[in-house]
Amino acid sequence: MARSGDDLVGILRWQIDAGADEAIGEAPVNRLAAPAATSESRAAPAATSESRAAPAATSESRAAPAATSETPATAPAAPAARPAVGPLEATAESVAGARSLAAAAGDLDALRAALETFDGCALKHTATNLVFGDGDPHAKLMLVDEAPGADEDRQGVPFVGVSGRLLDRMLAAIGFDRTNAYITNLLPWRPPGNRAPTNTEIEACLPFTERHIELVDPAVLVFVGGVAAKTLLGRREGITRLRGQWFDYGSAHLPRPIPSVALFHPAYLLRSPAQKALAWRDLLAIKDKYDSLVEQ
Repeated sequence: MARSGDDLVGILRWQIDAGADEAIGEAPVNRLAAPAATSESRAAPAATSESRAAPAATSESRAAPAATSETPATAPAAPAARPAVGPLEATAESVAGARSLAAAAGDLDALRAALETFDGCALKHTATNLVFGDGDPHAKLMLVDEAPGADEDRQGVPFVGVSGRLLDRMLAAIGFDRTNAYITNLLPWRPPGNRAPTNTEIEACLPFTERHIELVDPAVLVFVGGVAAKTLLGRREGITRLRGQWFDYGSAHLPRPIPSVALFHPAYLLRSPAQKALAWRDLLAIKDKYDSLVEQ
């Protein structure tokens, strides 16, 4: 039965929301259908040890009789080796370019412009929008997320999806919103399908994130989720071990270390609501630390 145009649009929208936002081939492939075998391939004989030793197959060797039990079957051909592309050199070049562009940015507008011209991260070419930041750039509370999701990628604003709405409620519970807090990402572009970012992608974007923190210069820094926390703190522990502890985040261009803490990601809390009690405890600690450092 033919589907209506609205049905097809609805199916396409469902696939995009599920993360299927890349077309790998020019035409769809039915992976469940058996491969169509031609009459020649069905009649093709198995190769013998003599034919494997021949330098090149001829019409006579292609017409050789099928292998018997005394003749061993041909082993599958090994895939061709991929040429070395030097990923470490490419990463080093990208990081060096990122550091140069980030260091030259004197304010957030210049940093955003630098990111828009930066081509050292492949995510830029698959994302819809650059997701730079949201909130008050002069705020004393700054939050750093891992990477944009589908909603953030469409709108170009961090934390606007289901997780963002939960984060807004979490901040509101301790007296904050986007008028007195600032939010950005470790990566400004969405990884396709919401996959985890690679080390290469993180390294290429890290100089911009570090400069972002330096330019905002908050009194309290919150890392939302384990990836942001481990990367910016230089730690290996997971989020369950990092949360609840205070660290000093520092860089060469900050006037002083910034008290920093890791917070469960709202997406994790949506999947594991039992952890909300610990998240509430962490939110109260963030509020206490903020009040002790910032004049009210």
